[in-house]
Order: sequence, then C-alpha cells, then structure tokens
Amino acid sequence: MMMNTTFLDAVRERVLLADGAMGTELYSRGFFVNRCYDELNLSNPESVKEILEQYAGSGAEILTTNTFGSNRIHLASYGLAERTEEINRKGVELARQAAGQNLFVAGSIGPIPTFSSLHKEKEAILDSFREQATYLLESGVDLLLLETFPSLEQLELAFKGSRQACEVSIKMDVSSFPIIPSISLSVFSGENPISHAHVVQSVRSWGARFLGLNCGGGPPEMLEELPLIIGEAGDELKVSVMPNAGLPKIVEGRTLYMASPEYMAEYTRRFVQKGAAIVGGCCGTTPRMIKEMCSFLRSVQPGRAISIRAVDTKDEIEVMQPIPIKERSGFGRIIGEKFAISVELDPPKGINAEKSVEGAKFLYEHGIDAVNIADGPRATGRMSPTALALLVKQQAPIETIIHICARDRNLLALQMDMISANALDLHNLMLITGDPPKMGLYPDSTAVFDLDAIGLVRCANLLNQGLDFAHRPLRDQTSFVIGVGCNPAAADLDLEVRRYEQKVNAGAEYVFSQPIYDPELLDTFLQCIAPIRPIPFFVGILPLASYKNAEFLHNEVPGMQVPNEIRERMRLAPTKEAQREEGINIAAEALREAARNPRVKGAYIFPPFGRYASILDVLEKAGIR
Repeated sequence: MMMNTTFLDAVRERVLLADGAMGTELYSRGFFVNRCYDELNLSNPESVKEILEQYAGSGAEILTTNTFGSNRIHLASYGLAERTEEINRKGVELARQAAGQNLFVAGSIGPIPTFSSLHKEKEAILDSFREQATYLLESGVDLLLLETFPSLEQLELAFKGSRQACEVSIKMDVSSFPIIPSISLSVFSGENPISHAHVVQSVRSWGARFLGLNCGGGPPEMLEELPLIIGEAGDELKVSVMPNAGLPKIVEGRTLYMASPEYMAEYTRRFVQKGAAIVGGCCGTTPRMIKEMCSFLRSVQPGRAISIRAVDTKDEIEVMQPIPIKERSGFGRIIGEKFAISVELDPPKGINAEKSVEGAKFLYEHGIDAVNIADGPRATGRMSPTALALLVKQQAPIETIIHICARDRNLLALQMDMISANALDLHNLMLITGDPPKMGLYPDSTAVFDLDAIGLVRCANLLNQGLDFAHRPLRDQTSFVIGVGCNPAAADLDLEVRRYEQKVNAGAEYVFSQPIYDPELLDTFLQCIAPIRPIPFFVGILPLASYKNAEFLHNEVPGMQVPNEIRERMRLAPTKEAQREEGINIAAEALREAARNPRVKGAYIFPPFGRYASILDVLEKAGIR
C-alpha cells in the first residue's frame, strides 16, 4: 500500500490523471455484458491485469480496481455472494501488480442496481458497502472511489459504510484517508433534478474532502456542470471529472463510442482550466485516450520524477561557483538594469532562414535588446533554435535567447544540446516543458518529458557549477543565463505560484510571462510572488491581429485568456485593418500599465504573424521607446 499522505500531497500539488473504462475494454475483448465482469478477476485475471497495465503504460497515475459491482447484494444476482471477499481482494492484487510502487490504486465501489426496490433495507445496504470497503482497504488500496452513483441517498450510504470501514479496518478517518464520492450527471436532470448547491452541501456535511462527477454524459456535458460544482465547492472540496467518451452508437449490434483521443485531450485542457483536481475517463474511454490526456497534462505540470543517480566517486567533487551573471552574456548584463525588450523570432519551417535573420536585423536596428527563438512551438517541426540563433549571431549583433523544450528529448539528449549551445557561444536560455505533440501536425510523435521546466532549470544550474546531470564533475563550466516562463492568468493560481517558486529555487534568473491582457490578473500574480526571491520579470505582450485571432487564442491555446471586454473591442472594429489597429492599441495599453509596476523589468513581445513592424507601433504607443 502506498502512503495515503502521498496521494493527498500529490492531489494538492498537481492535477492527477486516473485511468479509463474497464468494462469497455473487457467488452472489446469479447466478454459480453450478460456476465459478471467483476468475476473475471478470478476466471480471467490475465485480461484484467493486461488492461490495467495498458492504462499504466498510457500515463495514468491512478489505477482503478475491477470491483465496480463487487458488493454482496449485486454479486448475489450472479450467484457469487459467497465469493465477495475473494473477488475484491483479487481485484486489488491485480491493480497493485500493474501499478507497482509508483502509481495509486483506487478501490472501486459502484452502486447497487436494485437500490430503489431495496430502499427500506438500508442497514443491509450499508452493511454491503461497509463489507466491500473493508476488503478493499485491508488489501491495500490508496483511496476509495465511489463511482457512478445515480442518487445522493445511495451515495451517502456508500460513503458512510466506507468511512466506518476506514475507522475500524485501518484506524483512519476521512481527513487522512481519501474517499471520493462521485455522482452521475443524471442527478442534475430528469424528473427530479438536484441542485448543485444541494449536492455540495450534502457531500460536505458527510465530512468528505472530495467530490466526483462521472458518467451520465460526455465531455461537453461535464464541462457545463463542472464550474457550477466548483463554484459551490470553493476550496473545501477537490473535484474529480471522469466523463464518458461522448455518446455511444450501436454499430452492427455493438456499442461503440466515437470520440477520438484528441477530442478527450482537448477537453482535458478545459477541465484543468476550470479547476478539476483529478481527470480520468468513464464509459468508452480507452488507454489511447488516456495517453493523449496524459500528454497534455505533462505539458503543463510536472510528470513523474525521473531518478538521476550520481556515480560513486572516492574523490571529493569540486563544485565551481557560477560565473557572475553580468559576465555570462550581453543579455545577462542588462536584465534588471534597464527596461529590456525581447521579441519572439519564429524559426523557419524549411532550411531557408533568411526571413528570420532579416527580422532579427530589423529588430536590432530599431533598438530591440534580444530575440527569443522558440523550440518547436505549438508542437510543429521547425529549424532548431540553436541553428537559427547561430545564423542570427553570424549576421546581427543582437542577443539571442534559445528555448529548450523538455518534450522531445530524453535526459541525455538535453544535456548534450545544452553543452553544445554553450560551446557555440549561445548563453541565454528559456527552459520550458513544452506543448503536447497532439496539438501540432505530427500527432503520432512521442512525447518524452523526462524532465519538466523545473528539472531543466536544476540541470542547467548544475552545468553552470561544472557538474553534469548526474552530479559528476565536468572539466569546465557553462555560463548560461537561465530563464523560465509563467502564466499569471492560470486557472489554478496557487499551483502556478508554487511552480514559479520551485523554478526560482531551482535557479531561475529571469522569467517571461504568457501574454496577459488584464492588469488586475497581473497585479494579483505579482502580489502572490512578492515573498519569493525576486528575479527580473518580463511581461508577455501579444498584439491581437483580428477578432478571429482573439477568439482562437482564448478558446484553443492552453494557458491563454483574452477577457470578454477585449474580445468585444476586437469584434466591434469594423474592418480587418481597424481590428489590427485595435489590437496594437490593446497591447500598448497592457504594456503601459504593466511597466508602471516596479516588479516588471521588461517585456516579452510576440509579433502577430511575424509582423515585426507592429512591435515598434506597440512600443511607441506605450511610450516605452
């Protein structure tokens, strides 16, 4: 059994990914619905374990036991009541074998289908739930998942029975052992719908710390209900979301779900933006869907830790003092000393970098301090930032900042690329986790994510001290100026601030923000990070090119928020040229307002569709240059 505090700590730190449907996978293997799927733990454990292993390999952090219907009352309908203990314990054993020591195992408890006809026998129902929970707990689950309950009345009995089992079997209460009561969306509709406030108040009164939504609808329906539940729950309840894979269709007598993995991953982004703490799948979801959901989550938060083992040595390791930042690069000399301007420079999709190099020359001639060169932005294949930075350096004396993305390279390749960049006299780094491949043109590309941005910063800091990623001494040291990103408009501000602090503590020396249009959001974020060691903060500015562009950024780009009033201003501009001009005005206003804050030491500006002249218009209207 994994430590339960580990699960509670993990769900506080990041969004966790649960697995998907068990029944759907068993059905696809030829086990038809007229048999007891829970009994397969005993008669066909290899199939159950194989499915769980596929979910583990797809990136799920929570594996759910195949015990959804393993209460005594339900099993009795199959003549299996006397095997209740055996089925539950075997279900945990199979899940634990698939999970190893790195994943969490959730004990699944589902509703009793005949509850409405048994409602007068509440003690028997309570005993049935308590018995099942006891077997699951004693077998070593990390949490209990009470899933797909169609009524609060039955869910309360399941929660009460589970709570009693915790107190008796493992001597823990609901404040220290996680129990997730999860309700079907069907309770919010039909003849006798229940209000979101009533659901939240009821669950809170039981002493629960979690509330789940699962089944009863696909991702769009779940997205409608999620903010209503979170609005009522506030910070008191962590909310899990596990939708079906859309609406099923009957094809040649088989029930099929038509949603694509990319569709599920896109809604994962939206669930996270709305504040979900746990995301997974219910009916129709598959390991492939979970894999795509995992790719998105790994791109916006830390994945599982990669162990870097230091090689034993009898000699004392010499750690070099980092070179003073002002001696590392021209950019290192100016950050924090002046209001510096950096502009993003798009790498070419082919081998001809003339347009990009000419753009860098243009920016240098007009007083821009540095150019940022992205690393496969939006998961598209382009010239590497190192190659373009070298071409720029050969033809224009402007400072270059190369992005290094954790998505595409393993630990070894990242170290090699960073050492190579330093050897080419490229010292300014922007270290990022990266967008998931499914967002780009190469959806079958594999995401690596051995590290996230925080891990990259630690490793760059090691190189600056003359150590490699395994803490072995190098013959010399790198001289990197280490930068990171942040998102002041993040849906989970507490998480964003914690990650910001981790980046600073790991050795970040400056930070570029995502584009932001709301001064209040920026001020709030700057206040939140005020207690953290200060590093130069560059505000992100992106002039909107059109109303369509504003809508796309707001709805389709992870981490971007364009306020309603800003989008409305763009909509009201009558022509494309008027919209472009309004976009420049909005960007100038945002920059002017941000520059008044003493914590802001510069700007990171994105040229709309490569129109570098627009940058000069923004700076002029903002009164910066």
